[in-house]
Amino acid sequence: MSRRSVIVGTGGALPPRIVSNADLAERLDTSDDWIVERSGISERRIAEPQVVTSDLAVEAAEAALAAAGLGADAIDLVIVATATPESTFPATATKVQARLGITRGAAFDVAAVCTGFVYALSIADSLLKTGPYSRALVIGAELFSRILDWEDRTTAVLFGDGAGAVVLEARDEGERGIIVSRLHADGRHGDLLYVDGGAGSTGTVGKLRMKGREVFRHAVQNLANVTEEVLEAGGVTAADLDWLVPHQANARILEATARKLGLPPEKMVVTVNRHANTSAASVPLALDAAVRDGRIRPGDLCLLEAMGGGFTWGAVLLRF
Repeated sequence: MSRRSVIVGTGGALPPRIVSNADLAERLDTSDDWIVERSGISERRIAEPQVVTSDLAVEAAEAALAAAGLGADAIDLVIVATATPESTFPATATKVQARLGITRGAAFDVAAVCTGFVYALSIADSLLKTGPYSRALVIGAELFSRILDWEDRTTAVLFGDGAGAVVLEARDEGERGIIVSRLHADGRHGDLLYVDGGAGSTGTVGKLRMKGREVFRHAVQNLANVTEEVLEAGGVTAADLDWLVPHQANARILEATARKLGLPPEKMVVTVNRHANTSAASVPLALDAAVRDGRIRPGDLCLLEAMGGGFTWGAVLLRF
């Protein structure tokens, strides 16, 4: 029987400070109606200035470990997906590893922006199935509030801070686990969603820039394509899915993707209204929310998908 990577625990971390649309309307030329109509977002969490990415990552990891009933000493692989690390190096994953007291195995970051968690989950799955590792912490953690232009109402209202994590365990038996994943990228479209600086090689501080209409068009098509690709590779149809757990970028993208798949809205996990777009954290945060409120249960067939700047996009089909 082939080895499979099974999610045995989920966790999330959100800063306590809630920023509503009304709060943003006090500083930007916007309104609650305008934001909700275009994005479906009502509020987001914004971290305090002293908080760094690894703080949220550790909090989410500890929650996932508790849910799995495991100690940090059970982990031998840590992967953090983030576009907002607190330092050029060392990797955020090594900081999480040290703070949790893990001294063995491997730890590294993945940079694929909003698709980061899906990339990281797929990489962890490959390493657990073929390598010497037994259990992985896969974390998506972001502080997007630090790279926003707070004078730009078209982007400042869309993003929030947070982290989500899963504990992935290699097992030699059973039906649960990751069935198939597919990852894609097309760097020709990098100028549609990017940060205009901030890399160590440029010595600059950058802010997020986005051409929203073009991103929307690519997102709907790419997400529908990769979802259909994963379903076909897994030998199932959209009707077989119990849950779609999408990247929480925009309610209109979620609705359009569901329509293309012929998937009823009640099968889709939606948290964008409360979390906004938390980039690499959005998929694990949504997964954790649905697990903790009892919607997603062991044995459910779930599809996770995301698209981010680069462009990058991907999907993972798994039986939870």
